[in-house]
Amino acid sequence: MRIGIGQVNPTIGDFTGNLERIIQMVQEAQRAGCDIVIFPELCVTGYPPNDLLLKRAFVEASVQAVERLKPYSRDIAIVVGHVEPNPGEGRPLFNAATVLFGGAVLFKTYKSLLPTYDVFDEDRYFEPNPDPKVFDFRGRRVGLSICEDFWNDKDFWKTHRLYPGREPRLNYHLDPVEVQVRKGADLLVNISSSPYVLGKVALREAMLRSLACKYGVPVVYVNLVGANDELIFDGSSRVFDGRGRCIYRAPSFEEHLGVVDLDAPTVLTDEPPSEGMAYLYQALVLGIRDYLRKCGFQDVLVGVSGGIDSAVVATLAVDALGPDHVTGVFMPSRYTSPESVEDATALARNLGIRWHVIPIDGIFGAFLGELHRVYEPPGGVAEENLQARIRGTILMTLSNRWGALVLSTGNKSELALGYCTLYGDMTGGLAVLGDVPKMMVYELARFLNRETERIPARCFTKPPSAELRPGQRDEDDIPPYRVVDQIIRLYVEEEMSVPEIVAQGFDAETVRQVVLRIDRNEYKRRQAPPVLKVTSRAFGSGRRMPIAQRFRHEALAP
Repeated sequence: MRIGIGQVNPTIGDFTGNLERIIQMVQEAQRAGCDIVIFPELCVTGYPPNDLLLKRAFVEASVQAVERLKPYSRDIAIVVGHVEPNPGEGRPLFNAATVLFGGAVLFKTYKSLLPTYDVFDEDRYFEPNPDPKVFDFRGRRVGLSICEDFWNDKDFWKTHRLYPGREPRLNYHLDPVEVQVRKGADLLVNISSSPYVLGKVALREAMLRSLACKYGVPVVYVNLVGANDELIFDGSSRVFDGRGRCIYRAPSFEEHLGVVDLDAPTVLTDEPPSEGMAYLYQALVLGIRDYLRKCGFQDVLVGVSGGIDSAVVATLAVDALGPDHVTGVFMPSRYTSPESVEDATALARNLGIRWHVIPIDGIFGAFLGELHRVYEPPGGVAEENLQARIRGTILMTLSNRWGALVLSTGNKSELALGYCTLYGDMTGGLAVLGDVPKMMVYELARFLNRETERIPARCFTKPPSAELRPGQRDEDDIPPYRVVDQIIRLYVEEEMSVPEIVAQGFDAETVRQVVLRIDRNEYKRRQAPPVLKVTSRAFGSGRRMPIAQRFRHEALAP
């Protein structure tokens, strides 16, 4: 059997555009002599459609799209993921996979395991399939499943953990793959929309290899690619033979049609690419590019400060969009150091972006003159934040004028601690580094400079500072980032308690301070732009904390 792997990048709700790309790949697969071409989960609708699923017209458009695919299946089978109404009891919809062949429906199945953890909320919309089935095609008994249905093998999760420090995730009573193998499946096919996080590609590959070895049958895994809002899908589709050897490895972070001959497979002997900074880089570039393209923007604005965070965001934006679509805005104040002026200017020159310098001291002075009628100077933090808010106002005014999207430059460490200003440096339409801890920002910056110096060298060595008062340094206000980042990871991503974190060797008072700041600043994060998710637990839809709450661990009590 010759299989086409249709790794596509759909836009949510763009049924015409999504269908055009699917049809194009179907025709390419047909020319390549494929018997069947397989596309990802909900590729017709885009993933995740969320509450668009509550609109009847949206669901009907999904049904009609599958109908329009039928004529293209006369000589090649097509596996496509879509939404379908549930005519019976339960949730109103199915997360469906349909096999079209000969201009008609050959087989149809529904997703059995509906995730409700992290960013997923599928049980809100879909009815689960209690009875996974198989179908016959080209002499094979095919077990077709959808995404999460592959993620519940008890033998694999006994030895592998999705998140360090947590119990293996076995959330379901049903194992759809086991059921299909009992029914005679000798080929397992899984269509998926599995978002990327750091380390996810290697984890998936280990899981797929384990399933192939356990059941002694080939495993075909086809994953979505592209970015939709905060989620980034890496593709990284894979095929393993019945001995657990990889016979196909699709590229990551790009659309691709691959072809695999199950009857004459070529075993790959090379190792999979390392998931270091190169993967993080590709994920963020794709996240920026797709967010703009799918939201109808062409250009971005970046408030460049001379620091490492804004330098990384500007560089990523150039790589995603090209220098002609990136404008840097430098807004010095009375506290801006000569070094920051030099570094910001050098960055703009290195990147070749449009560049504007708008000093804010006159505006700041005018604000202070009026505000000091109300309160006595000095204003302390209020006046520091005022500078950030002036800069945010300038960026948003230029955004309104030019139709360019403002990219927020804050990192995960700042967002966690609330070490950022609402309506100031948090201003923007997309938080590029909002899930990248500060120390990882430096790693990413070194990767961006791997071939030539684009980010000025001094950005790596000067102490981080918002430059909102004379001689300010971040570590005057918060613990060192190398410590903060570890505590954030343990508390946010691994859900450790304060005593558990202290037991890891951290100073108890430092842990207390960091955790209190994380808990108290949910109101800021709720007002932040969408954050591109690249870790197992980002600040966004996957971490749903109340704002008005008083729960504190006893170790945090005053």
